[in-house]
Amino acid sequence: MTAPTQTTSPGQTSDGSPLETIKVNPKQDAGIERRMSGPGRIGVWIVVVLAGIWTVVPLLWMLLGSFKSSADVTSASPKWFFAPSLENYAGLFTGANNLGPYIVNSMLAAGISAILSLVLGTLAGYGLARTEMKGKRHLAFWIISTRMAPIAAVILPLFLMFRVAGLIDTLPGLILAYMTFNLPFATWLMQAFFAEIPPSIEESAKVAGCTNWQAFWYVVLPLSKSGLVTTGILCLVFAWNDYAFASTFAGPNSQTLPIAASQLVTQTGVDWGQLTAIGTIVVVPMVIAGLAVRRWLVTGLSLGAVTGE
Repeated sequence: MTAPTQTTSPGQTSDGSPLETIKVNPKQDAGIERRMSGPGRIGVWIVVVLAGIWTVVPLLWMLLGSFKSSADVTSASPKWFFAPSLENYAGLFTGANNLGPYIVNSMLAAGISAILSLVLGTLAGYGLARTEMKGKRHLAFWIISTRMAPIAAVILPLFLMFRVAGLIDTLPGLILAYMTFNLPFATWLMQAFFAEIPPSIEESAKVAGCTNWQAFWYVVLPLSKSGLVTTGILCLVFAWNDYAFASTFAGPNSQTLPIAASQLVTQTGVDWGQLTAIGTIVVVPMVIAGLAVRRWLVTGLSLGAVTGE
């Protein structure tokens, strides 16, 4: 016997044809719930707890180490109880170790490259999602393959081109370098989000008198808010944490926070106190940004996983 189904119809297009229907099989949903009960659910919780410990403990240890004195942070036995001190943070902003220019460079390079990648990737992804042409799937895969290429394979040709163009040790050069791997990712991800929006919604807006641009701006973009937030945050995190491109294309005038952290590891030793402090400065802004937009971030990542594009 065929399992009962529930059918939802969001409406009709301008020519009267029905929109895409979503069929939900209650029997399948009940089966999934049964499979998640008992030992399966316990196993899931064990994996979640282990993943939480694996993720949180190093960050917590780094945060605690940033408030320890040099003697406490290099102690042979871990010290859980200590007198908090800000000497590591103060040392990062005094003398020759002034971290201010590194923070400014990181904010400008990561922020501007993420914004430009999001804007251009949104336009390119929308065009790719709405264009009907032969080989569209191959083109989409080629775009994301440029993001998956090893950095070592592209960094030398880029360095030669940047040197000829005079972009080495400049912020525009660093922004352009970040966009070489953020823009393909943004295009591919936004194309997947736009493909989930029925074209009939835009057709209805055009019937109501909207132009193509108005339908895109006032109808499509608000519906893809979770995709925009997800793509923007991921592009920002990729650029903020980058070390390979920054160590190649940046110089004394454009070095970023990851470069500053690497300079604390020298042949004479490692300043663990300041290293944990600068690690905290690098991690905290991205954690706050992720928590601030976690609702759209989870929705966007889930939708991207469902599309399978």
